Amino acid sequence: MSADLDLLDETVVPADAREVKREAAAFAAEHIEPVAEDYFREGTYPWDVLEAGQNAGLVGQDIPEEYGGRGFSLSEMLAVAEEFYRADAGIGLTLMLASFGNELVYEYGSERQREEYVRPVAEGEQISGLAVSEPQTGSDLAGMTTSAEEVEGGYELTGEKYWVGNAVEGDWLTLYAKTGDREDRYGNYSLFIVETDRDGYEAEHIPEKMGMRASKQGHIVLEDCFVPEENLIGAEGGGFYALADFFNHGRIVVGGHGLGLAAAAIEEAWSFVHDREAFARKISEFQSVQHDLADMRTEFEAARSLNYRAAEKVETGEDAGLWAAMAKLKSTETAVDCAERGMQLHGGRSVLTDRRIARVYRDVRIPVIYEGANEVQRNLVYRQS
Repeated sequence: MSADLDLLDETVVPADAREVKREAAAFAAEHIEPVAEDYFREGTYPWDVLEAGQNAGLVGQDIPEEYGGRGFSLSEMLAVAEEFYRADAGIGLTLMLASFGNELVYEYGSERQREEYVRPVAEGEQISGLAVSEPQTGSDLAGMTTSAEEVEGGYELTGEKYWVGNAVEGDWLTLYAKTGDREDRYGNYSLFIVETDRDGYEAEHIPEKMGMRASKQGHIVLEDCFVPEENLIGAEGGGFYALADFFNHGRIVVGGHGLGLAAAAIEEAWSFVHDREAFARKISEFQSVQHDLADMRTEFEAARSLNYRAAEKVETGEDAGLWAAMAKLKSTETAVDCAERGMQLHGGRSVLTDRRIARVYRDVRIPVIYEGANEVQRNLVYRQS
């Protein structure tokens, strides 16, 4: 039984985000925590938990009410993320990715696109995804090679996409492709809605991951996959700039992923050292152990305060790129540090696969990479300072 340290308390959370946070905490306790170990072991997609999340109005709800959502603020999305990830990162990622890319269609798409694609996802009737990364290209948004060739009535997409959440399960994806070859390489990319049942679209699951096993990513191969011109999102050539803004918001939420995982690691370590004895006393009585726990708690609180401050900065558009990068960097690396210390404090028990700390240890390696690897975040922090 893990310790209840109230690490995700409400005091740092904006008042208008606290009710949604309580909803997410209650949902996680009822629907995620009891099945987390089973889904991690089996590595299957948690359809039942996803459906429950949709029914509870906790999936894809940053879309305004007029299009089927609840209009969650960035702080509310952050609060939901940390609660879900504290319960289980794999299931949490599935719930967060079920509407990924939908926000881009709402923000930049036409009224027809909003009604036809955004609304069904916000209302829990469809699943979306975002296809950006490629097998040979990760964080270099201006280096992607998947092409969209203009043909009569639309575009033909050719290339590959990798690490795509819901590449297999989704109804449609927001896909990033090259539409130009100008000297300004940042203006060469556009966004498209691609239904997953189109001819020329093939997807398969990526081989099993070491962590977050309840979340499924796919490898997409596009071969002359035709999409009509009305599937272009916004203006041709605007894809890079739309994604850059979108990722500022996403990195705040990914910071929440790190916070939830760090909280889980601290809880497990705290419980273990207070329950186990060595050399005729509790492990928690050793000063070095106390110092480890003190460092974990201090770094966690620092990361959490930064993350919520950054959420406010991004929402108001004040140096959004800088604050988003710092929040994602600090929170996800704090999770790695807390998980590593937690493993060490568990000693030999840490390597047992049925231990929550071992699951957290695997999971923390992933958020430091997605939504822009942390090396890229350091570049952004330096340049934008």
